[in-house]
Amino acid sequence: MASKFQIYWAGSLLFSNKKEALDLASKSSLGEFKSGKAIYSVYEALYLLDDSKIEVIKGKNKVSFEQLLKKADSNAYLVFKDMRNKGYILKEGLKFGADFRVYEKGSKPGKSHAKYLLYALNSGEKLNLKNFAAKARIAHSTNKALLLAIVDSEHDISYYEVNWKSRE
Repeated sequence: MASKFQIYWAGSLLFSNKKEALDLASKSSLGEFKSGKAIYSVYEALYLLDDSKIEVIKGKNKVSFEQLLKKADSNAYLVFKDMRNKGYILKEGLKFGADFRVYEKGSKPGKSHAKYLLYALNSGEKLNLKNFAAKARIAHSTNKALLLAIVDSEHDISYYEVNWKSRE
């Protein structure tokens, strides 16, 4: 196993300037280059921590997976991990009101556009018609498909792709 590298947690920022971090961000699209650093979303950091590739340092203390997970939605993390393990690239979707933007396998964010806007939901969670229509409309207006990820009580995930269909 390759040695772990450290990422640092300061405020809401997770980052590293280590060569391993920069190489990984370049190869796998985990992290984003800014000002000579790899900047991570909480989900990317959780994924790397879960896979024992990194150590997260806050101040002088090492942060556990459970501590970092408190800053995220656990179902959204399960979806992130499942999609990454299937080869998709996920990036934050907040700008679109979504949990994630999903890029096709082999795509590079910044060089291609996301195919989906993904929302992670609990299996018992209700989604009213207005919210559903708004999510579908945003996805359609940005030339993406809506992807709903439903996480059940056993952490199994079902995916539903929703496309806008106009009358002809």
